[in-house]
Amino acid sequence: METATNQDVLKQFEALYHEVFAHDGYGDIRLEMRILRRGQKEVIIHCGKQYRFVVDFTNGGSCARPSRDNGADRPEPGRENQASTA
Repeated sequence: METATNQDVLKQFEALYHEVFAHDGYGDIRLEMRILRRGQKEVIIHCGKQYRFVVDFTNGGSCARPSRDNGADRPEPGRENQASTA
């Protein structure tokens, strides 16, 4: 890995700040530093964009796909694993 300067890090951080600021949604930037040997530090910039949505739902709502069957072939709740005695 090539050695960078503090100016390189600040320039990249500033560019990411402007990118997240202009993003039409939420985002986050996190800076991590670790001490290395030989008087060096590793600087890691974590940057992620997020898209958030607000979705209406009812208390009994479900995210399951609509079904076309009437449920006649499904066992009653609590009887899924019982063997048929017919």
